[in-house]
Amino acid sequence: MLRAWQSAATAKALRWLTEIKSDRHFLINAAPGAGKTICASVIAKRLLEMDEIDRVIVIAPRAEVVKQWGEEFKFVTGRHMTKVTGADGDVSDFGLDLCATWAAIQSLQDAFQLVCHRSRTLVICDEHHHAAVEAAWGAKADGAFQDAKFVLVLTGTPIRSDGQETVWFAFDDEGRIDHPEPGTFTLGYGEAVELNYCRPITFHRHEGRFSVKLSEGEEVAVSGTRSPELDPSLRRVKGLQQALDYYRLVCTPKYLPDGTTPDVNSYQGTMLDWGISKLDDLRETVPQAGGLVIAPSIGVAEYMAELLEKLDGEKPMLVHSQMPNAESRISSFKNSNRRWIVSVAMISEGVDIKRLRLLIYLPTAKTELAFRQAMGRVVRTLGPDDYSRAYVVMPTLNILEEYARRVEREMGSAASKQETKTTKICGTCGSENDRAAINCASCGADFPARRQRFKTCDTCEGQSPVSAKECQHCGQSFKADYVITLNEALRMGAIVRGMDLDEDEVQDAEKNKKKILRDLLGSGDDAIIRLVQQLPEESYGRLRKILNPE
Repeated sequence: MLRAWQSAATAKALRWLTEIKSDRHFLINAAPGAGKTICASVIAKRLLEMDEIDRVIVIAPRAEVVKQWGEEFKFVTGRHMTKVTGADGDVSDFGLDLCATWAAIQSLQDAFQLVCHRSRTLVICDEHHHAAVEAAWGAKADGAFQDAKFVLVLTGTPIRSDGQETVWFAFDDEGRIDHPEPGTFTLGYGEAVELNYCRPITFHRHEGRFSVKLSEGEEVAVSGTRSPELDPSLRRVKGLQQALDYYRLVCTPKYLPDGTTPDVNSYQGTMLDWGISKLDDLRETVPQAGGLVIAPSIGVAEYMAELLEKLDGEKPMLVHSQMPNAESRISSFKNSNRRWIVSVAMISEGVDIKRLRLLIYLPTAKTELAFRQAMGRVVRTLGPDDYSRAYVVMPTLNILEEYARRVEREMGSAASKQETKTTKICGTCGSENDRAAINCASCGADFPARRQRFKTCDTCEGQSPVSAKECQHCGQSFKADYVITLNEALRMGAIVRGMDLDEDEVQDAEKNKKKILRDLLGSGDDAIIRLVQQLPEESYGRLRKILNPE
């Protein structure tokens, strides 16, 4: 049975496309988790039944999302949807209904163009912001689907922060899609929360004060609310101001003196501590609840995964683009009871893991688009009886706080209230029990013992709960500065000749430098040799990534 908004959106889309006919594009802007995939599949089914179209092509952001599309499209329409990739070439014999990633369009432009020319085709574009007109994907999409009879555009984050327009739609002065109201259906996040399609969200600002030790013995204080104050002589040191950037320090791994063991008392360690305690709370009412860590680089993701294992006692699932079978690992986590998954740009728009409840947010891109996409991973509801909240743990950073305030303004006053439940759910049989119960009254299964987690005061060596802001024995504040050396601050990457390189690029350059130079000299091309020699060696990783995007 369709949700009320899905029925309304379907009726409006069919009227716009088959009766009004002033434009072949219909836009559905609905909050993440509201059910856009089902709605679009129903619209496709109705158009097929009305004999308005012969076939459907879906373009989605990632392989995991493509797989989800195939499953839900078949559930709604009964028709099989074939996944195609850029390596397939001619797709005319792959079946009527096709699904591919945005990246695959670059190689399939001519094939899709032929399909749309020969058949009455509905194209469904999932997460439309990928189609920037100046990007390769957008340009190819415009050419591939220019002959499509209808285009159904889906988005949960109709905002671009880079000023680029996308194919088919312009953007207004606030960066939002500008399309006629009769050709648009909108379901905002606040409305989705009120209708219980999405969970309300709470943002936790994680404060940090850093004391960066310079090589001259001086220390510079840095926090999220004030910029570092440097002596005039230090301001002239190239790259120092950027090395002291608060967000850069927030993302800087901190190790014990052995140089390899993650420091559990680091900024990231205390951030994860809060998340672990909150996840423990959540799992009393949602036993399968999971947490997601979004990291800015592979190196930081690996560091966070090690920290989590030390703090939580369970090895988290780690996924990033350099791992084999990353999509399978995501699917494995989705269907398991594991507590944490750590990701670098892999758990993004469209990836549906409904049991995620908590997000630790340390992203690469600090845009509103990225923020709302990440938030969308933890607001999906398990059904009408799911009254749990979603939580985001993020650094104290003005731009992130502004995004959070905008989201909170969208929610009604009722969603802002947090109810304290006095019961917990049995993970074995699903029955409700008293919060203090040791085992389930219905099936007898033991409840996991609530872990008591403490931290030690440096002043009196007394033990206090990890959430305490001051020692419960001597009153000493736990808000000590996180001490980082300048070398550690610079470990996050390199600043060379005006190029801001991240740590993964620098490490890749170090790993492949000799081979790149050997191949370069072996080419015998003096012009190319002179050109590359003008680049700093630290940039070879970025150069390699540009030349070999796969």
